[in-house]
Amino acid sequence: MGTEEVEKVQQHAQHDDDKKKQRTVAALCMALLTIQYGMQPLISKRFTGKYVIMTSAVLTCEMVKCAAALFFMARDGTLWKLPKEWSFVDSLKASASPAAIYALQNTLLQLSYRNLDSLTFSLLNQTKLVFTAVFMFLLLGSRQTKQQIGALFLLLGAATLLSLGKTAPKQGIKEVEWESTLWLGIIPIISASVLSGLASTLCQWAAQVKRRSTYLMTLEMSTYGSLVLLTSMWWSPDGVSIQKLGFFYGWSLLTFIPVCLNAFGGILVGLVTQYSGGIKKGFVIVSALLVTALLEVIVEGKPPSSYAIAALPLVVSSTIIHQNYPFKAKPKTA
Repeated sequence: MGTEEVEKVQQHAQHDDDKKKQRTVAALCMALLTIQYGMQPLISKRFTGKYVIMTSAVLTCEMVKCAAALFFMARDGTLWKLPKEWSFVDSLKASASPAAIYALQNTLLQLSYRNLDSLTFSLLNQTKLVFTAVFMFLLLGSRQTKQQIGALFLLLGAATLLSLGKTAPKQGIKEVEWESTLWLGIIPIISASVLSGLASTLCQWAAQVKRRSTYLMTLEMSTYGSLVLLTSMWWSPDGVSIQKLGFFYGWSLLTFIPVCLNAFGGILVGLVTQYSGGIKKGFVIVSALLVTALLEVIVEGKPPSSYAIAALPLVVSSTIIHQNYPFKAKPKTA
């Protein structure tokens, strides 16, 4: 065997090893993100007190993400290249808009956590796939197959079913209580899903055009999002509350658990997208729904509602169908 053949064999072996390591990292990230997604509603509801100011929780989460991104960038060496390669103008174009959108979305999510049961929150949160598909088509021209369109209708049906179950007045429950669930739980989570779809599309555009790294995008978006929140504090009710009561009013040491867990999930989302792509991320979402349902039974000791049970197979099947029948452009004939 000649020298060139030996080098080719070694390169091929190295390539296989790299792909094996990448699959291992991808599987680990997916498993961790599944657990984080599944646990987040329960952990937030249990450890975030009702007196905690939402803006303080979101800002703290963004600061934790910044610290984590800086750590990983220092570890892989990209942090030291920023002075030569980073551009403020490029950063604004790529990260500022989705950062502002995500900051508002996180505030709405914090509100929904407190006013919906864990499984309903997770199921309604899946409507962001619908809005992502809509914005992907409108802004990037990404088309959907017939199967995917059918899956999106299934998902909308599940969301409608859950909304009817949550908003319909029940025996023994005051009208004020179910109206509060609608305005403080369902509407915020649907609005957050719309914003998530828009921000996800903008992030994909930034990744395709600007080729920005996962950690750099996380750092930039968390910084811009924090600046938006800090600016809004001058006139927002939360800003007034923070000035009067203090930034950590209502906090305990346990409050840092859901905040840090949420920040950890933000890092994992970027890694899963980088190593596995959007299709595998869809399976993470499905698995997380099952984790949430299981944990709700174990931790809270109550089975899911009949509406949630009816909606769960719709959400699971629609997500699987949507991820397994992507649009494939037909090759152009000569």
